[in-house]
Amino acid sequence: MVDFAYADRSLAQWYDLLNPWGPGDDFYLDLVMSADAVLDVGCGTGTLLHRARARGHRGRLCGLDPADGMLARARRRTDVEWLSGDALSLAGGNRPGPVFDLVVMTGHAFQVLVGDEELRGSLAAIRAALAAGGRFAFETRNPLVRPWERWTPDRAVEVTDADGVTVRVAHRVDLPVRGDVVRFSETFSGPDGARPQVSRSSLRFLDARTLGERLAGAGLTVEEQYGDWDRGPLTADAPEIITICRAAPAGTRRALGWGD
Repeated sequence: MVDFAYADRSLAQWYDLLNPWGPGDDFYLDLVMSADAVLDVGCGTGTLLHRARARGHRGRLCGLDPADGMLARARRRTDVEWLSGDALSLAGGNRPGPVFDLVVMTGHAFQVLVGDEELRGSLAAIRAALAAGGRFAFETRNPLVRPWERWTPDRAVEVTDADGVTVRVAHRVDLPVRGDVVRFSETFSGPDGARPQVSRSSLRFLDARTLGERLAGAGLTVEEQYGDWDRGPLTADAPEIITICRAAPAGTRRALGWGD
């Protein structure tokens, strides 16, 4: 299910204010600008592809997202392809034509792939969407630093839009956390707490070893991995697991017994 915070247009309008452009966006923009055909899975409001086109990208840019509220904002720019769906839909009628040189999942979108079958199918679909030698880049939060322990109501944030309207957003994690899936709520309210709207989410936190195994099983070879947006090493206390992998040759996958 799509999170209410992304599907509802009145809440989706706050996404860019709550998640302003940062070092991670610069990291992905460099990758996008060096690729001719790019697919952004979980593109959200389309900020990355908007910026790439504004910077002069002349190739194919395609954004895919299952949330109507987010896509409504992405579609304000019409010189980019926008598709409604998730990664699994790439394997069906929503497959966006020719394969891509680069597929990205930004904003920790990879972590919404909670179930084993969903993860397996999504990785297979992404692999199939890549051209020979194409790359898949994404990031997940490092579970070893337990970032969800800081998602508490006392750390709520407030943002104000251009019309002077303010919203307060607070998180509360469902405790205890067991396994690698963290479930939590996100509450949107005015400064006086009136008329709160609650969105519920689930994110999966895979460690680097398990992540590598899942990627290999889908025919994706890890080429680069970093622990932060400055391309620092992936260590136990690094905040991120930033991964760039490449599509393994089809013959390699068959030799290992993987499907096409």
